[in-house]
Amino acid sequence: MENLFTNIHPWINLFFIQSGVPLNTVILLLLFPLIATIVVILRQVLGIKAFGVYTPTIITVSFIKIAENNFWDLKYAIAIYVIVLATGMLMRYVLKKMRLLYLPRVAIMITVVSFTTLILLAVAGHFNRTGFASASIFAILIIITLVEKFVAVQIEKGTKTASILALETLIIALVGYILMSYRTSVGHNIISFVLAYPFVILLILPFNVFIGKWTGLRLNEYFRFREVLKRIKE
Repeated sequence: MENLFTNIHPWINLFFIQSGVPLNTVILLLLFPLIATIVVILRQVLGIKAFGVYTPTIITVSFIKIAENNFWDLKYAIAIYVIVLATGMLMRYVLKKMRLLYLPRVAIMITVVSFTTLILLAVAGHFNRTGFASASIFAILIIITLVEKFVAVQIEKGTKTASILALETLIIALVGYILMSYRTSVGHNIISFVLAYPFVILLILPFNVFIGKWTGLRLNEYFRFREVLKRIKE
């Protein structure tokens, strides 16, 4: 992360930094529940489905790692995401004719996706696309693990549903990344705020209790059932 954090909470310095815990580790562990809550809001209030809560949360973290120093590196994160899913989708149709068991099939898909990503990184490096070639391996591996989730949904609910969920997961990850990376006019962002006031994260607990008792319609359902709602009002 960039060196913008001059106002770190004393407890973080005392119990973590001085104990040898990397600052990046502290940042990601503090952001993880916050990102998960953003995903919950987008799902429960707006009605965006995606691949559960954990998957879009971890994909958001991977986007943050890939584009942590330069917003425009986000295009590499999106490219890796699309390439991984496209390769996984193609391999499913190739392997479908072989009638393999599920786990060996997924292992083959991950192997092909890994080699495809490796080749793309080499090509990117050859053409001096350093942002792509130097992308965090931690983030790339996270995105690759999405293949199994995508294929499982594809088998159970069909390619169309899996593709829609993949798109919605991407949208949530992009929203999460933008919210985490947005800086005020003086250079502060959510990350620097959380480092200065880490206990604010605890407010997420009562907030999620409130969201957990949500009984109203989601925003997309107001649009989906607008004709029914009009008739009820009449």
